[in-house]
Amino acid sequence: MKLADTVRFASGSLRGSPTRTLLMMLAMAIGVAAVVVLTALGEGARRYVVNQFSSLGTNLVIVLPGRTETAGVSPGMLLGQIPREITLDDAEAVLRSPAVNRIAPLTMGTSSISRDALNREVVVLGSTSELLEVRHMTLGLGRFLPPGEIHQSTPVCVLGNKVKQELFGNAPAVGAWVRLGDRRFRVIGIMAAQGESMGFNTDEIVIIPVAAAHQLFNTSGLFRVLVEARSRDSIEQARRDAETILFQRHNGEKDVTVITQDAVLATFDRILTALTMAVGGIAAISLAVAGVLIMNVMLIAVAQRVKEIGLLKALGAPGKQIRNLFFAEAVLLSGIGSVAGLILGYAGSRLIAEIYPSLPVSPPWWAVLAATGIALGTGILFSVWPARRAARLDPVTALSGR
Repeated sequence: MKLADTVRFASGSLRGSPTRTLLMMLAMAIGVAAVVVLTALGEGARRYVVNQFSSLGTNLVIVLPGRTETAGVSPGMLLGQIPREITLDDAEAVLRSPAVNRIAPLTMGTSSISRDALNREVVVLGSTSELLEVRHMTLGLGRFLPPGEIHQSTPVCVLGNKVKQELFGNAPAVGAWVRLGDRRFRVIGIMAAQGESMGFNTDEIVIIPVAAAHQLFNTSGLFRVLVEARSRDSIEQARRDAETILFQRHNGEKDVTVITQDAVLATFDRILTALTMAVGGIAAISLAVAGVLIMNVMLIAVAQRVKEIGLLKALGAPGKQIRNLFFAEAVLLSGIGSVAGLILGYAGSRLIAEIYPSLPVSPPWWAVLAATGIALGTGILFSVWPARRAARLDPVTALSGR
C-alpha cells in the first residue's frame, strides 16, 4: 500500500467517527495551546524585565548602603544596627575612578506638593543634573536641574508630566512656584510622559537638587548612587573601584553593596527562563494526558474494527502495514491537533498582548517546536500498543468477529 493510500485510509477511518476524532484533536489542541500561552507569558515577563532594566540606563553600576550577604540580609540588621549612610562626599569620591564617567546620587521621600488650593502627595527624588543622562530620562519642556556644586540646595524643581497636569492643567508651569512641604520651589522643567519603569511611575515624581532634598527630609544619607562606567568594558573596573574607594573612606569596613546592572539582569533572566520552562513543562503534562486518551480510544477502535482488520490481513496485508495504518491515524490526529493548538495558542497570546500592551507576550521558538514535537511524539508513542495488538490479530479469528 502506497503512502497516499495509507493516509487516505487513515483519514477515512477518522471521518467515520467524527465525534471521537474531534474530541481527541481537541484534547491535543488544548495541550499544545496551553504550552504556547504559558511559555509566551513567561517569555513576556522575561522580556519585560530586560526592557525595564535597559531603560534604567547603560553601563550602570549601582551602589547601595549596607552590606548584602548571600542570605539576603546584612549581619548588622540581625543586631538591630542601621547600615552606615552613603554621603554626598562618598558619591563624589567615586568619580576618582578612571573607569567612571559620571554619577547620579539619589535620595527619595514623599511630600505634599501644592499650588494655590490644589495639593497632592508626590514622590520627591533628589539628584543632580547628571541624572537625566545616566538614567536616560527625557525632558519635555524647560530645563533640568542646574549643574554645579553638589552641596548647593537651589530651590528649583522639575515636575513629572502627570503632576504638572494635575496642578496646572493647560496653564504654563515653567517659572511658577510650588510648595513642597514647608519650602517653596520654582518650576524650571517638565518631564516628558514616560510611564512605569521598574514599578516606578516617572510621571508622578518631582525632582529637586539632592542637597535640597536632604534639607526637606532632614537627612544626609543617599538612597542609591547610580554610577555610569565609561564603556561596557569598564563596568567591572568601575565596580571594583567603587568598592575600594568606599572601603577606604569607611575606615576599612565593607558596609556598602556594589552591583552591576548586567549581574542583576542576568540573575532575573535565569530565574524567569527557568520559570518559563517550568510552566511549559507543567502544561506539557496535558499532552501526555491527550496521548493516553488517543491510546484508549484506539484500543476501543481495534476492538470495534476486528472484522475490518481480519479482512485486510486475509487480503494479504502484512502486520507491518496494519501497524502503519494505526500510526497514520495517530499522526493525523496529533498533527491536526497540534496545528489547531498552535493557532489557539498564538490567538491567546495575541489576546493577552492586547489586554496588557506593556507585556511583550510572544511564545519562544523552542516552546513551539517542543509542543509540536511532544504532541506528535505522544500521539505516535501511545498508538504503539493498539497498533501492535491489531497487527497480531489472527485473520480467521478476526473475520469471525471473535
